[in-house]
Amino acid sequence: QVQLVESGGGLVQAGGSLRLSCAASGRTFSSYHMGWFRQAPGKEREFVATITRSGGSTIYANSVKGRFTISRDNAKNTVYLQMNSLKPEDTAVYYCAAADTQMIVTGKTLYKYWGQGTQVTVSS
Repeated sequence: QVQLVESGGGLVQAGGSLRLSCAASGRTFSSYHMGWFRQAPGKEREFVATITRSGGSTIYANSVKGRFTISRDNAKNTVYLQMNSLKPEDTAVYYCAAADTQMIVTGKTLYKYWGQGTQVTVSS
């Protein structure tokens, strides 16, 4: 089992940057693909980015491509989401999640473990 704890959220002006972190418990962190999702008020949780076990491959949602970067440090059991050029529409609760699927995936139902989320608010 993996426990995930996000941090790094907050209030930022449009155009600013934030870096989210997600710390995982357990010694099997490197066996999971890791993803970031977000959920805005009144909307469904949506995919943001994902990274393979080794960190060698990533996938991004079109809405964040070129602005957000996902990375991981398996020695520290941590996955990161660097968010640049933030927009008000990026405002949401951001969740990290772990998938033990064979291939990297973007569907939220395929992720097995979830964190509690961290709020990101972007003011205009």
